[in-house]
Amino acid sequence: MSTGFGKNFGSARGEYDRGRPSYPAEAVAALIGSAVDITDIGAGTGKLTAGLLGEGRDVVAVDPDARMLETLAAHLPEVETRVGIAEDLPLENDSRDLLTFGQSWHWVDADIASAEAARVLRPGEVLGLIWNIRDESVDWVAALTEIITPSAAEQYVARIAGGSDGVGVSPFAPPFTDVEHTRVDWVREISVDDLVALVASRSVAIYAEPEVRGQMLEQTRSLGDQVRGADGFVRLPYATHVFRSRAVEQ
Repeated sequence: MSTGFGKNFGSARGEYDRGRPSYPAEAVAALIGSAVDITDIGAGTGKLTAGLLGEGRDVVAVDPDARMLETLAAHLPEVETRVGIAEDLPLENDSRDLLTFGQSWHWVDADIASAEAARVLRPGEVLGLIWNIRDESVDWVAALTEIITPSAAEQYVARIAGGSDGVGVSPFAPPFTDVEHTRVDWVREISVDDLVALVASRSVAIYAEPEVRGQMLEQTRSLGDQVRGADGFVRLPYATHVFRSRAVEQ
């Protein structure tokens, strides 16, 4: 994965684990299909990994940062973990039915990672990508983006999901040529503290100078206080995008 991916998120793994959303069941089901042997790459603290578990499935989690995998293992002790990157996977040839990337493919070299995925996947099996993207058609969510700036993931997904059929520029590289796209809209109910943790877990906050980071989190808390409901919860709308592809035999 590209320089910097996974090397600093571990320093904010507590905020990441608390603030980042999981994935809606409908989107995860579309991602999994009929796969049994699954590896979640860029697994982080296991937000997607947890949803991939199921009877009869073998799930392995791979991440560049051992600190993130420590948190994942604490939550999901049944999952095997391995330190590794998308461009050099610690996996056998023709060994997996599905490789998943949750909120992480935009960090990789797509040409190298696609070729590496084709090596690891059994013939005809699936490379799957998934992102949770905030719905900025809602005014207060757009205001949140003004505070924290658009992320690399948000800008990337806007490009690849921009076509009339829901696919703009393909995220895949050969030998993956076809693209299946599923979108699931949903709303996450979180506390204001969780909203602040979400922002604190983003790379823009991790890399910011302490004063800038403090201002960003303070502005986020103020916005959350303004939009929270009478029950104290903020309702944050998301669109979850799933992209799947199978390698074309050369």
